[in-house]
Amino acid sequence: MSSALVVGYEPQAIPGVDGEALRAALDAELARFGEHGIDVAMTLIAVDASAASTLVASLTKQPWDVVVVGGGIRKTEPLLPLFEKIVNLIRRHAPQAAIAFNTSGGDSVEAAQRWL
Repeated sequence: MSSALVVGYEPQAIPGVDGEALRAALDAELARFGEHGIDVAMTLIAVDASAASTLVASLTKQPWDVVVVGGGIRKTEPLLPLFEKIVNLIRRHAPQAAIAFNTSGGDSVEAAQRWL
């Protein structure tokens, strides 16, 4: 079975966003991975000092075939340094994994499938 790690921002930590609704949408997307026979885990990070350690713990938990980086991480220009850090942590701690990018929380499966 192929494996995917989805990385995104913690919905409760995003100002002005309905965190519960966003989390429900993310959970629905995770269910879609199972429907496609892909073992999936999700790591949600906060924009603080814990982001790197949280991500590294997930990246090293098991070998991943693909890591999907959420659109919110790379589309927020002021957070570009964090996006760069995330990509480099993936390269360092999961070098065997392809890196994919979704356009929204609703197409993570398709992003992963491009590399599986």
